[in-house]
Order: sequence, then structure tokens, then C-alpha cells
Amino acid sequence: MNRTVDVLVVGAGPAGLAAAARLAAGGAGRVEVLERERTAGGVPRHCARPGFGADSRGRPLDGPAFARRAVRAALRAGATVRTGASATGWAGPLTLDVTAPTGLERVRARAVVLATGARERPRSARLVPGSRPAGVLTTGELQQLVLRFAAPAEHLGRRAVVVGGDPVALGAVRTLRAAGVEVAAVVAELPARRAPFGSVPVLSGTVVTELLGRGRLTGVAVRGEDRRTAVLRCDTVVFTGDWIPDHELARAGGLPLAPGTLGPVTDGSFRTAEPGVFAVGNLLHGGEPAPVAAGEGRAVVAAVLDRLAGRPWPSGGVPVVTAGPLRWVTPGLLGPQAPALLVRAERRLHRPVLTLTQDGAPLRRERLGATLVPWRSVRLLPHWTRGADLGGGPVVISAAEE
Repeated sequence: MNRTVDVLVVGAGPAGLAAAARLAAGGAGRVEVLERERTAGGVPRHCARPGFGADSRGRPLDGPAFARRAVRAALRAGATVRTGASATGWAGPLTLDVTAPTGLERVRARAVVLATGARERPRSARLVPGSRPAGVLTTGELQQLVLRFAAPAEHLGRRAVVVGGDPVALGAVRTLRAAGVEVAAVVAELPARRAPFGSVPVLSGTVVTELLGRGRLTGVAVRGEDRRTAVLRCDTVVFTGDWIPDHELARAGGLPLAPGTLGPVTDGSFRTAEPGVFAVGNLLHGGEPAPVAAGEGRAVVAAVLDRLAGRPWPSGGVPVVTAGPLRWVTPGLLGPQAPALLVRAERRLHRPVLTLTQDGAPLRRERLGATLVPWRSVRLLPHWTRGADLGGGPVVISAAEE
């Protein structure tokens, strides 16, 4: 089956749904969203905690309520949301092969918005040795077992170890406790705050070196900063955080990836290197809260409408890269309009001095009034990049504690 739409959005998470709702309401024509899972809404569907904004009456939203509201907004605006439909590859520029419950399709669009999100890096990708016992989960798998499938405590295990020290790890601890599972410890390679975890021991500067047990997990071997080793007895381990974008479709389309984020390189308007293809949300960076991803979905709309109106696709751009203890920066290209920059650090930096340079010349230097932590990004407003030479070399952002 061959079909044509005006805008094809791949991914019905916060970014994709927000983009679809705003595009459909803004007169973009036929807007269609593809979601490979049975239910739209993305990761928030499994996060039964507050922190997702508020409803029209000011009442706080949890993740499932946030997801339901996003789906309703897209449908009411006139977008079509198709679940169980997977984009499996590119059949040409702006043309995707799709596997749907109705069969194989080839969908051509005037513009494509990639909003495929991010996932937690599993145990295999973290290169943790050992056998393959039951009881090894990511936070997403844990939340789906508890919230979607109502798995009983005996299925989850009796005693768990959580790996990671960021807010996602705290969410895993809360989910385990609510399900009746004892949390033996939180193992964090980077320094972690102890207070949010209450009575749960936090082992900072510690890594998991091996999984023990056959059939079912019996424990994890750990090593501290002092090189001393120990075994934590448990029958469940939850690996949290360490996000990686779901970039397989972007890679299949030949889109350049940023070395820091592993998401597609975009400019400040979320344009990729392929004319007509945009990328938004956690596909670009991973690990940002749902409201941030939704904000990027709304922000891409102006550029998509420009594309539909036939305005030319900008070419080139000045690369933006990081140096020193900064992990990544996005967007990866500067264009005619100065964008805001999203920056994340490799380690905790107390009130660092950020410096922006181009061709060895300083563009801006400023001390931040807050501490940078590896699990939270900082947004630098557009004035940071004003003055950059669009014909010059890469713009470099670095950080130092002084």
C-alpha cells in the first residue's frame, strides 16, 4: 500500500505528540503519527509519580495522566495517531517503509519529524560480565512490569540492588518499595546524593563488576574507588539511567550523529542534514524530562511549516563541540538564528566557568551560579552564541572550576 501525507511523525512520546498537535492545529495538512507500541504516550505512561506539570485546575500530573493528555491534544487537533505501526526503513527521500497491523505500507511525506526517543542502556551494552540469570532489569522494564502488568512481588524478587545515582534511580527505588521489594543498596559510579534515598545505603564511586547466579540472580560483585571488592546478595538488579537515543532509523537514513549524544546532528530549528527531515526530543540527547521533550516538539513546528511552504532548506552551519569535562551540547550546528544550547557535564562541577570560543578567540565567558551534575542539563540562552562567525571554524564550549 502506498500512501502520502503532509507530515509524518515517527514516535508518539511527549515530543512527537506535542509536534503533531501543534502542526495539525497550525494548518500543516494531514499529520500522521506512527507508534510501534500498542499505546501512545511514551515513557511517561510508566512513571506513576508527580513531576509532569499540572492540569488546567493546577493539580499536579503524574506520568500516565501527562501521556493521556498529550494523546488527547493530538487527536483533538486533527492528527492521526497509529499504534502498533513501525517505521522499518527508508525507501527514498521522505519515504518510509512501515509495518502496521494492516500489512506493509510505503508512506511518503512532505516533511518527516523523527521523535523516536531514548532508552536506558541495558546490561549487555554496559559490558557487565556474568551469566544471564533472571532478575536483571532496566527502570523501564521494572515500571512496565509493575504498572502495566501488575507483576506480583514474588515475580520481581525479594531483595534488589539499583545501579545508578540519578533521579531515575530514585524512581526505581520507589517503584520497588511500592511493590514490596526490599532495596539492599544503590550502587553509583559517580558521587550521588544520599538524602533522597532515605535509609537505603548509597555506595558512591562503586561499579558492578559481575552478575552472579544461574537461573536466577543471586548477587552482584562490586568494586569501590579504593579497589576493594564485595558481593551484594540480591535476586534482582535494576540498571538505571545511562540513556542512549533510539537512533536506528536516523542511522538507516544516513543522518550524521553527534559524537557526544549519539543523536542526529541538528541546527537550532531541529533540521537534520537531510532536507525535509527533522529530529526532536530525547532522540537528540536522551534523559531530559518529558516537559523538555514536549517543548522541543512544539518548537520544531515553525521550521516544519516553512518547509511545507516551500522555503529553502539551509545548508551548512558552524559545528558546536565540547571540551574538557562536558559530555555533550545540542544543537550541534549554528545557523543564521542564534539558538539556545543544552549542555551536560561528565561530572559534578561546582559553579564552573563556561567559555565559548571560535578559532581561538573568546566569544563569551561566564560563571554559572549553580552546580552542574551529570544527570541534569543546563540551558544557555541564545545570547551565548550571538557573534559567532558563520564562516568560521567550530564553536567550542568548555568548563573549568576556578
